[in-house]
Amino acid sequence: MKFTKIATPEQIDQKWVLIDAEGKTFGRIITEVATILRGKNKPCFTPNIDCGDFVVVVNASLAKFNGLGKIANKEYFSHSGYFGSTKSVKMTELLEKNPEKLFKLAARGMLPKTKLGAQMLKKLKVYAGAEHPHSAQLSK
Repeated sequence: MKFTKIATPEQIDQKWVLIDAEGKTFGRIITEVATILRGKNKPCFTPNIDCGDFVVVVNASLAKFNGLGKIANKEYFSHSGYFGSTKSVKMTELLEKNPEKLFKLAARGMLPKTKLGAQMLKKLKVYAGAEHPHSAQLSK
C-alpha cells in the first residue's frame, strides 16, 4: 500500500518570485501568479496548507489586455451593505488609477474563498512601476 506524502508547515520553504508584467497578457500573468501563490507548482503541494511562494509583480500598468472590448466594458462592483451604496468602477479607470487593486481582485478570484485563500493573497505584492522594496528578499 502506498501513501501520499502530506507536507507540514515546518517543511515548507517559501521563496520570493519576481514577475515582470510588461508586454505580457493580463490573464496569463494572473493564472501564473495564482498557481505560484497556491503552491501548485511544487511537488509538496498540500491543499489545506499554505505552501506557495511570495510573488512580486512589477510594471503592472504595462500589462496587455486581449478580448473584444473587455477592458472598456468590464466593471467591478463594491457594496458596503447599506441601501444604495453600490459603486462601480470601469476596468480602464482601475488600470489607470490603481493597477495594484486590479491584479489583487483578479488573483483573489482564483484562490480559495477561505481564510487560507486570504492568507495566500497577502503574499502578493503588486507595483505599477519597476521599483519595489523587496530586493533584499529576492536576492536569496
